[in-house]
Amino acid sequence: MDLAYIPSPSTGVIDLGPIPLRGYAFCIIIGVFVAVWFGNKRWVARGGRSGTVADIAVWAVPFGLVGGRLYHVITDYQLYFSEGENWVDAFKIWQGGLGIWGAVALGAVGAWIGCRRRGIPLPAWADALAPGLAFAQACGRWGNWFNQELYGKATDVPWALKISEGPNRVAGTYHPTFLYESLWCIGAALLVLWADRRFKLGHGRVFALYVAAYCAGRAWIEYMRVDEAHHILGLRLNVWTALIVFVLAVVYFVISAKVRPGREEIVEPGAAEDAAAAAESGDAEGVETAEDTEASKDTKASAAAEGGADKALKKAPKADGDAGPADAVETSEKNGTAETAKKG
Repeated sequence: MDLAYIPSPSTGVIDLGPIPLRGYAFCIIIGVFVAVWFGNKRWVARGGRSGTVADIAVWAVPFGLVGGRLYHVITDYQLYFSEGENWVDAFKIWQGGLGIWGAVALGAVGAWIGCRRRGIPLPAWADALAPGLAFAQACGRWGNWFNQELYGKATDVPWALKISEGPNRVAGTYHPTFLYESLWCIGAALLVLWADRRFKLGHGRVFALYVAAYCAGRAWIEYMRVDEAHHILGLRLNVWTALIVFVLAVVYFVISAKVRPGREEIVEPGAAEDAAAAAESGDAEGVETAEDTEASKDTKASAAAEGGADKALKKAPKADGDAGPADAVETSEKNGTAETAKKG
């Protein structure tokens, strides 16, 4: 009897009226949002313009989706083109099946096009996006949970994933490899953030570190999976892919550090000038406001002084032999009356 396990959802689709909300697609969308949002924060911190990451993502995301689907269909062609299968299913991306290798490869092509149009270096943009991309993968992997796919070997550990009977799967409890990979991606993102802050990485080395860290985890997680896959020399195809890409990422990291040490000082031409202009505009407005405030203070002080003088004249105490302003007027009037009487 299983005392503890992770349950699988009874369905991966929630119907909102005529609109089906698919869990797999929802996780992918959340991942894209996280990557763009976090990448934008890092890009601005590096000295770029806000919105540039999103503008380039408009190119990278569609290319990445196509690349991810192509990799999956090519490496698992028997699911769509063998006898008894319907090749139209190859286009049903909502049923699952995106290869991260193809997504990153073709997504990089789309990003390169976007960067060329904006006149910014692709390595710098990739460095800003790298941790967010790892967080996005952590979100996206939960789409496999909704589809009850890509689980590992049978197990009875307390965190086992319970799979129900269905097409191409047998009911039971299995290793939740989707969860392992999700947690690994979060760890890789935190590692990349720490290393970037500690060593000031640049020129694509942040992205290379992310790729190497992800591949290291993907290799052992892939080894645990039991879904059908092509094997080469006893290892799954994706294990070989992870090992090869890991080596390439490490080689790039080492060579880049020797050829182009340090970090880019300018990642987006014109962004610094825009920030300076905005700061100067803000300072000018601040100076004008300060001058207006001082002028207002001077006016109020002058008015207060004049009002105080008037009150002082009216309320000033009279000493012996002295006459105030009212007394002087009254005395003048009396003297005038007396002189008129004498003349009369």
